[in-house]
Amino acid sequence: PVSMESFDVIVVGVGAMGSATCFHLARRGVKVLGLERHSIPHDQGSSHGQSRMIRCAYYEHPDYVPLLLRSWSLWEELQLEAGRELLFATGGLYMGPAGSEFVEASRASASTHGLAHEALDHAQLSDRYPQFTLPENFIGMHESQAGFLVPEWCIEEHARLARMNSADIREGEPVVDWSAGNDAVQVRTARGTYEAAHLVLCGGAWMPSLSRADLPLQVTRQVLGWMR
Repeated sequence: PVSMESFDVIVVGVGAMGSATCFHLARRGVKVLGLERHSIPHDQGSSHGQSRMIRCAYYEHPDYVPLLLRSWSLWEELQLEAGRELLFATGGLYMGPAGSEFVEASRASASTHGLAHEALDHAQLSDRYPQFTLPENFIGMHESQAGFLVPEWCIEEHARLARMNSADIREGEPVVDWSAGNDAVQVRTARGTYEAAHLVLCGGAWMPSLSRADLPLQVTRQVLGWMR
C-alpha cells in the first residue's frame, strides 16, 4: 500500500486568501499543504490586475472597521518582512449625492472609529479635484488611511514566506475530489491523495465545484474600472 501524506491543514487555492492562509498558519508552526491548480500568481481568477483598493471607512457597516485596521497593520508587517513595497497609502476620495448611503455611511464609520477624514462640500471637491466634473448635489469625504495593494506581489510574497516557514505549496495540481470523515479530511488530486485534520477552501470562481451542491453559490462578474 502507498503511504498517504498527512498534514495539519490543507488549503485549496493559493490566491489572495489562500496564500495568506498558508503564510499565517505556517508561521505559527502548523504543517500546511497548499494546492493550486494554476501557477502562483496567475490571471485566471479574481486576484490579479495590478491593483486592489484598500479602505477603512467601510460604508457597508462600522463593524468592519476593526478588521480593516488589523488588515492594514498586517499588510505593513508583510511588506517589512518581504522587503518590498506592497501597500501604497494614497488616501481615498469618496464622492456621491448628498444624503446618499455611500457617503453618509462612510462618514459614520470614520466618525465612530476615529479615523482621520475630512468632509468636503461641492465647492471644495471642485476646487481640490478639478479633474472630476460632478453634479451640483455631489459632496465627498477624504480618508487618510486608504490606498491600494498590488495583488500579484502580495500573493508572491505570502507564498514565498509561507514556503520559508515550511509550508508545502504545490502549483499546477488541481483538486479532483475531497471527503470528510469524523476525524480527518482526504483530498485527492491527479498526483496523489492527502490527509489532514482541517480543510480550507479558497477556490474563488471554482468554489461551486469544490464546495458541493448543497451550497447555493453563483459566480458573478464584478466589473472594475481603472483610470489614470
